[in-house]
Amino acid sequence: MKLTALAISIGCLVGWFSGFCLNVTTSLPVGLYRKVYGPLRYDDVVFFCLESRQFVTLAQERGYVGPGTCPGGLRPLGKQIHGLPGDVLNIDAAGAVSINGLAIPGSAPRTRDSAGRAMPAPELAPGVIPTGQALVLALADPGSFDGRYFGLVRIEGLTPVRPVLTYPIRRKP
Repeated sequence: MKLTALAISIGCLVGWFSGFCLNVTTSLPVGLYRKVYGPLRYDDVVFFCLESRQFVTLAQERGYVGPGTCPGGLRPLGKQIHGLPGDVLNIDAAGAVSINGLAIPGSAPRTRDSAGRAMPAPELAPGVIPTGQALVLALADPGSFDGRYFGLVRIEGLTPVRPVLTYPIRRKP
């Protein structure tokens, strides 16, 4: 299992410098993605490294993110952009997110992960998303470890990608 993860990480590193990366998580359809360039837009798929030591440690300890090439030793996360600088982010009583008054279905954070462990208090706060920050979520996977928990991320650290060859995510019933 560890050897497979290492092989995937090395392949991803080589592919990354060639403009490609493999996604093996349930946050996005599994498959091959290619880096693209240009301004970020809503719903763009992006890859990035967790930067907060607190959340890198949590992700490692709980196995949310496998080993990889990021500075914290994890693989890059893949998510979709749901909020950009200047957007008004609101959070309702259940924790569900809305951007500019439009509710994002399925965005309420869970209180427990799939193993029954308490999830950290969400790092998101209502207000205007500041310059240089973005909200990234992976709503295709209701249990995804995303911006609902670790908050906004730096735009500078985001790499937009487009799918090249992907397969639908298969969920357990």
